[in-house]
Amino acid sequence: MSNKVFKSEAEWRKQLTAEQFHVAREKGTERAYSGATWNNHEKGIYQCICCGNDLYSSEHKYESGTGWPSFWQPIAPENIATRPDNSLFSHRTEVVCSRCDAHLGHVFEDGPRPTGLRYCMNSAAMKFVKTS
Repeated sequence: MSNKVFKSEAEWRKQLTAEQFHVAREKGTERAYSGATWNNHEKGIYQCICCGNDLYSSEHKYESGTGWPSFWQPIAPENIATRPDNSLFSHRTEVVCSRCDAHLGHVFEDGPRPTGLRYCMNSAAMKFVKTS
């Protein structure tokens, strides 16, 4: 992981679309089954939409049936961070990019083996880079 990225709200707004800004910088959520990569089955890497940090590999993506891209582990544990999220009258664990603090989604303990985790991410918070 490289150095921390800090930008003003105006800089983020200039760089991101309105939906990307809402999800990544304001902790929003895209509608289920609406994101660009929820049903993507190509080989590649999912990177942070804000700073390009490598987050998830297609090798760890699976069909969770939720309508959001789901992964059972990140590319590297140090590339993400988790925080308690007690919004919306529930207790969840928020997942953010460790480099720029972009909101990515949430992690749940109902995923497949070997981790038992479901990293339920927003397509709008990531860009997909195809690999061969």
